[in-house]
Amino acid sequence: MMPTPVSSRIGATAAVVFLVVPLVALLMRVPWLRVPEILVDPAVSGALGLSLRTAVVSTMIAALLGVPCAWWLAARTGPLREAVRVVVSVPLVLPPVVAGVALLYALGRGSFLGDVLSHAGVSIAYTTSAVVLAQTFVALPFIITTVDAALTAHGHRGEEVAATLGFTPRRAFFLITLPTIRPALLTALALGFARALGEFGATLTVAGAIAGRTQTLPVAINALLGYDIDAALTAAALMLVIACLILGLLRTPALTGGVR
Repeated sequence: MMPTPVSSRIGATAAVVFLVVPLVALLMRVPWLRVPEILVDPAVSGALGLSLRTAVVSTMIAALLGVPCAWWLAARTGPLREAVRVVVSVPLVLPPVVAGVALLYALGRGSFLGDVLSHAGVSIAYTTSAVVLAQTFVALPFIITTVDAALTAHGHRGEEVAATLGFTPRRAFFLITLPTIRPALLTALALGFARALGEFGATLTVAGAIAGRTQTLPVAINALLGYDIDAALTAAALMLVIACLILGLLRTPALTGGVR
C-alpha cells in the first residue's frame, strides 16, 4: 500500500462522506415496518416488474447492437472511427430528458419515422415499446464503450494466429476473442442493465407514466412523491439495494477475471 499525504486522506474522507450521507439519510427515512406491505402494492410491484422486464429486453437489444459496433470500432483506425466514438458517447453526457425529446420527435406523431410506422399500424410513443427504446438508447453506449475498450486493449494477435489456422474472422471472434474479454463483456452487460433499470427522464418523456404499461419504478417514485412518501422512500431504497447488488456483482471473480 502506497503512503499518501494527509491532504489526500482528508479529500478522500470528504468525498466518501459527501456520497454516503444522502444515502444514509434515505435509508433512515424508510418506514421499515411498512416495507412488506408497500412492496406488494401494485403501484410498486407492478412498476418493479415492468422495469425488470424492459431492462432485460433493452440490455439484450443493446448487446446485439453494441458488441458488433464495438468490434467494428476496435478493428478500425482513422477519423471515421473517432467520429463514431463521439456519436456513441453523446448519450452518456446528454441530459436524459433531451434524449427523450429526441426519441419522441423521431418516433412520435408528425415525425417521418412515426408517420411511416403509423401507416403500418405500429405506434411507439407512450407504449411499453417506447420504454424499451428509451432504455436501449441510454444503455447502448455503456456496452459499446466498455467492449470497445476491452477489444482495443486485447489487440488482434489472437485473430491473426487464428487466421493462419483457417478461422474466418467471425469464427475467430466468437471462439477466441469473446471468451478472452468475457469479464469486460459481462461488466458491460451489468452496466447496461443497471443504466436501463434506472432510466427516468427519457422514459417519462417518450413513454409517459401509464400504470402497467410505461410506469417503470423510477417513474413511479416520481409519482409517489406527490401522494405517498412512504411508498416513494421504500421504492427508492429498493432501487438503491438493486444498484448495490449490481455493483457487488461487478466485483465478483466471474466478472473481474479473478482480479480483486
